Amino acid sequence: MASLQGIVGNRRALLLGLTLLGGLGCHGATAVPGTGAGAPDAGAAGAGAAGAGAAGAKGAAGAGPGGQGAAGQAAGAAGSGAAGAGTAGTSASSDILAPAQGALLGLYYGAGTQADTNALIGRTPQIHLVYYAWADDWTQGAKKDLQAGQIPLVNWEPDGIDFHDIVSGSLDATIKARAAGAAALSRKFFLDFAAEMNGDEAWSGNDAPLYVAAYKHIHDLFTAAGATNVVWAWCPNVTDTDNSNKTTMAYYPGDAYVDWTGVDGYNWGAGDWQSFQQVFKNIYPLLAEKKKPIIIGEMASSEQGGDKGAWIDGMLPTLEAQYPLFKAVVWFDVDKERDWRINSSPAALTAFSKMAKDPYFNP
Repeated sequence: MASLQGIVGNRRALLLGLTLLGGLGCHGATAVPGTGAGAPDAGAAGAGAAGAGAAGAKGAAGAGPGGQGAAGQAAGAAGSGAAGAGTAGTSASSDILAPAQGALLGLYYGAGTQADTNALIGRTPQIHLVYYAWADDWTQGAKKDLQAGQIPLVNWEPDGIDFHDIVSGSLDATIKARAAGAAALSRKFFLDFAAEMNGDEAWSGNDAPLYVAAYKHIHDLFTAAGATNVVWAWCPNVTDTDNSNKTTMAYYPGDAYVDWTGVDGYNWGAGDWQSFQQVFKNIYPLLAEKKKPIIIGEMASSEQGGDKGAWIDGMLPTLEAQYPLFKAVVWFDVDKERDWRINSSPAALTAFSKMAKDPYFNP
């Protein structure tokens, strides 16, 4: 419901009182990603499959615990009959971290160190979500994640920032510094600026044109700095402030400015229990119209009001049958307004660990 989803908008401010190893930067707090002892060791890089077919497609980059493998470059032969070789193609999906099959799995490590949590579920998720305040130099945390073999999901929160100042250029020094740092990373990572802008976060005062103008200004400065390795994720709340989706897409910056569309959504449980399918059923068609990969930038389920283990068990078949464009799923692992943790109960942990090891989440 709108009131419950609005709690998400203030959730990160509550995290200031927690001491979390592995990184946290929320609403003005200084992020210290990677300072915990739990940073995972880098594993072997995933192997990219060679492209094949009449047009000679470029193979998708492999994604594994050790990071992104090199993309396959083999050119497929021309169709039967003609003697010539097909022209080598380029996979736009692999260029923006989208797996050709299945989906990437991610975590916000709010209930333990990265090492402990990864051991708990029996694998290292591909994506690491960390929150950063406006002034935080998140490029350093992103660098540590890349070195550790995970894809950073940088959730950049402009708390206390007047979006008119972004548009006017008054804050360009900060933006240009982040853009230069991002370009220096060279490798691909996700950047989610001002998520849940349509909800109670109200970063731009719920002024959609102002939000779009600020987003575009930041994007343009990154492009000018050569930060083409940034994969831009646009993640509204699952509902607007009135619990509908009437204005959600008014915040969309445009196809040229977004690589992945996205959404943050939760099963709040108790008297408002929703299945995984029900949480996202209204917004998914709106996002799918853009024909881009979709990332669930934050999600989790409560224990109250239903069977959380069964809820998690239902995710994979729902993704396969009804939500094929969800190409990344990031779980918010912390005990806050609800016990969102993956180990909130033995049944939940068993279900999550089983899901995490499924080939669907290991593309």
